[in-house]
This record gives sequence, C-alpha cells and structure tokens, in this order.
Amino acid sequence: MNRWFDIHTYTIQTMSYFEQDTTIFENQDVLRDDYQPTQFGERDEELEAYKAALQPVVDGAQPRNIFIYGKTGVGKTAVTTFLLNKLQEDVEEHYPEINLSTVLLNCNGLTSSYQVAVHLVNTLAGTDDQIPPTGLPARTVYERLYEEINRRAGTVLIVLDEIDSIGNDDDLLYELPRARSNNYVTESKPGIIGISNDFSFRDTLSPKVEDTLCEREIHFPPYDALELQNILNRRAELAFYEGVLDDEVIPLCSALAEKDRGSARQALDLLFEAADITRQNDDERVTVEHVREAQQVLEEKKIQECMRELTMHGHLVLCAIVSLGVNGETPTRSQRINERYQQLCEQIDEDPLSLRSVHNHLNDLLMLGILDADERNTGRQGGSYFNYRLAVPIGSALDALDDIYQHSQIDVDHLRRVATRQGLLD
Repeated sequence: MNRWFDIHTYTIQTMSYFEQDTTIFENQDVLRDDYQPTQFGERDEELEAYKAALQPVVDGAQPRNIFIYGKTGVGKTAVTTFLLNKLQEDVEEHYPEINLSTVLLNCNGLTSSYQVAVHLVNTLAGTDDQIPPTGLPARTVYERLYEEINRRAGTVLIVLDEIDSIGNDDDLLYELPRARSNNYVTESKPGIIGISNDFSFRDTLSPKVEDTLCEREIHFPPYDALELQNILNRRAELAFYEGVLDDEVIPLCSALAEKDRGSARQALDLLFEAADITRQNDDERVTVEHVREAQQVLEEKKIQECMRELTMHGHLVLCAIVSLGVNGETPTRSQRINERYQQLCEQIDEDPLSLRSVHNHLNDLLMLGILDADERNTGRQGGSYFNYRLAVPIGSALDALDDIYQHSQIDVDHLRRVATRQGLLD
C-alpha cells in the first residue's frame, strides 16, 4: 500500500501541467511584430531609393533628411532598421574615419515637439544627465539637444517613427534640419528620418518644414496578394513544422489582408491566430476554417481596442447606446441617446456636452464601425433623421465598458445581467 502510494505520488508530481507544442509551431517568434527579417524582395525599389538617400553618410557628407510614408505594416520601420544596421556594420568595418550614431525614437504618445525633444535629449544623454519631462523652457530643451548632438562629434541620424503623432506642432521639425546651418550644431552632422503612417501628414506641414524634412521622400505602397504570399511563405518555413499548413491557408491570409490594408503585419497576425486556434483545438493541420475563425477573432479585438481608445465622452455616448440596447430601445434617434447620455453624466457628476457634440461622437462611432445608422424620411415637411444601433456584438461592447468603468458609479454588471435576461448574451 505504501509502495503504491509512493509511486502514485511520484507520478502526480512529475506530470507537466504545461506541455511544449511539438506539432504546430516550430518557432512562433518568427511571426511576431519584433522579428527582424533579413530579406525584403518585395521592397527592392524602395530599398534602392533608401540606400541612395543614405549614400552621403558613407561619403562623409552632410546626411539628407528623409521622409518615409505608407500605411501600417508595409515594411517602413523594418526596412529602416535593416538598412541602418547594414550602414552601421559597413561604416565600422570599412570606413573607420566616419563616426556614425543612430537614434531611433517612436513618437507614439508624444503629441508635441517639446515632448519629442525631451525624449531625444534623454535618449542621447543616457541615464546620467536626464532632464524632466516638463518645466523647462522650450529653448532650453533645444539647446540641450544641440549639446548632446554635438557631443557625438560625427554623423547623427535621428529616426522619428510615427512622426505624425505630433500633429501640427512641427517646431522641432523646423529646428533640427536647420541646426547646422544656424550654427547650433557645429561638431556633428545631423540628419532626420521621419516615418509616418498618415498620408496627409505631409500636407499639414508648414512650407518651411516641408522643404527641409522632405528633402528625399520614399513611399511604401501596400503589398499585393502575391507579395504577401511570398512574405508569409518565407516566415512559414521557419515558424511551422513541415506539412502543418493546408495549401489554401497562405493564399487566403494574403487575399484577406490585401483587400483590407495590404499589410504584411495583418497577414502575419491572421496566420498566427489561425495556427494558435489549431493548436488550442488539438487539430493536426491549419485549415481555411481556422483562418475564417481567426479573422472574426481579430476583427473583434480590433473593435474592442477602438472602443477602449475613445475619449471619456465617447465612452459615455457608447454606454448610453448599450444601455438602451440591452433594454430593447434601439434602433433609436440621437435625441433619445442624448437623454440617456445626460443621465450617465449626472450619475458620475460630469458636465454633459451639447447635442451637437453628441452628434459628433455618434459620427465617430459610425466611422469606426461600432454603430450602424438607418436614415428615415418623414416626408417633405418632416425631413429625415437617423436611427442608431450597435454594429458590434453586445458582449464585445460590454467587455470594453467593463475595463473602463470597473471603478465607477456606472454599473456595467447590471447592464450585463439585463442583456443576459433579454437573451442577448450566451
């Protein structure tokens, strides 16, 4: 008895709760966003233009300012990282007389030239000589930035990814390209590489900024389906065990991504999600059915992210529509939504916006695909109006509101209970 107990206990203790996947993913990191590819066959033309724009660095001359633009997921940042790494390697190996420094800053979340300048100073200065994020005059911050650039005593390439985050506040983009000609920087040769997902950002720049920042422009167009297939095939060879993917999987992922944004990131996310669903289901092969399921999962995640990123009053307008929806009061007009919105504002002691502003938030929700609206015409005298309703599953909207109002007077759990009673939730 004791011997049996000892063996039984030993067996339980040595069983693994988690088990490694040995059937689907051989190296799933290859599909991740931070993976740096070594081949860019679909970007030969852009690579050559980019390489030519960087040529002055190798020649020891003043670098050109470069503006890279294109939609998300079309290779802008990956190609930039690849080329700058190659440039650094070649300079160190073949051109020791050139002192090259590169600084890469993602501007996402930085909404002003001041914030970007502070981050650049602290990135260049390292941990020993940081400046505070606020409180200094802008001119003082710029002077510190020029000091740090001068301290590098060589060619300094400053890469500003998602540069459009700064909006219309483009003072830094005027200052930096002219720093050398204005004698603010004398010991170094700075060059700016701006990367933007926003096609219209260039049009918002003042003419004085556009002339210098956009000295060399390179456009990265969306990938077509064949290019996406080539990218996925290369990654799939490294990511999956042999024979795991049905033949139709990569063409379908590529076609779906091409129809939407032509984004390699979107195609890779779709392939990864489909394979992960296969793994979770203990299925042996990734099929088109898994891809279709993955598409629905990713679309729902995208919508939930959009809902979470709304402003405070955008969330309140959404909550008003959800509240009306769970009680069977939608589709409904903006006036009724506004009434419920004002009740919610009173509930959390927040001043409500005007009806016009509520209309603007409704339009935002329509553009994001969170709402649908049907136009109704009451005749020649009455004019027309819109009836609004949720265009996303009620559960997705409640999940997003849960995250936002978990420490609030707004009781999302009550809305969920009502929705369950109404048969709106599983």
